[in-house]
Order: sequence, then structure tokens, then C-alpha cells
Amino acid sequence: MYRIEVIADIFLSLESMTQKKLQKLCYYAQAYYLAKHKRELTDSTFEAWVHGPVSPDLYREYRRYNWNKIPKRELSYNYGDLVEFIISIYDEFGTYDADELEEMTHNEKPWIEARTGLFDYEPSNNVISKSTMIEYYSRKIAS
Repeated sequence: MYRIEVIADIFLSLESMTQKKLQKLCYYAQAYYLAKHKRELTDSTFEAWVHGPVSPDLYREYRRYNWNKIPKRELSYNYGDLVEFIISIYDEFGTYDADELEEMTHNEKPWIEARTGLFDYEPSNNVISKSTMIEYYSRKIAS
């Protein structure tokens, strides 16, 4: 398992982006890794916030950027296969902007399930179920 900041650093080595986009890309990395390997990529949880899945750990790390882009960075370590996996997620989802990624997650079972009973604008710290992520994204991989 990797720290969420490592996953974020790899995405940020590919592009400067807002925290909102970074959050969604890290979420999809965790989701598809869970679905493919049946184990976690990172020990950071994702919560069903108003604007989609959010890792509170990642939020604390980058909240100072608000809605501004986080600068692109150079990787200081070779993460091998992890980089290949992150690039595959980026190739699939990196062309979408933050709002498009938010909309995508809002239409997927893991986020919807974690938001059950809440209004659209209501804050939440409900954790998105890893078992639901495995179930939902395994089906997407299979189709």
C-alpha cells in the first residue's frame, strides 16, 4: 500500500491540476486497483463529499490551493509498476476536467450509496464502501 500523497505526486508529475481533479483521479486509482487486485492501493479512505469522493488526507495536504492549480512536479523516486498503473488511470480519465469527473462520480453507485438520505448540498463524512467499489468497478472492467 502507498500513501495517498505518493499517488498524488505521480498524477502531479503528469499535469498541473486543481485539487478537485486530483481527488477524483486518486479515487479512480483506488477504485480500479481494488477492483483489479482485491486489495487497496492506499490506506486513505474516500468520503462522499458534496463535490464527489474526497480523501480527507489529500484534502489537508492541498487545501491551501483552494480552486487554483497545484503545480506540476518532478518525481524524486522511481515507483516502477505503480507509475504504469497511475498512467493507465490518467490515460482513461485525465482528459476530463474536474467538473466532468465530479459528474461521473455522482452517477456511480459507490458515491450514490454513501450519500443515501442526504440532500445534494449537505456536507458528509460518510466513507465510500470499499466492497461497493470492488463490486461496481469490477463490473465496469468486465464490460
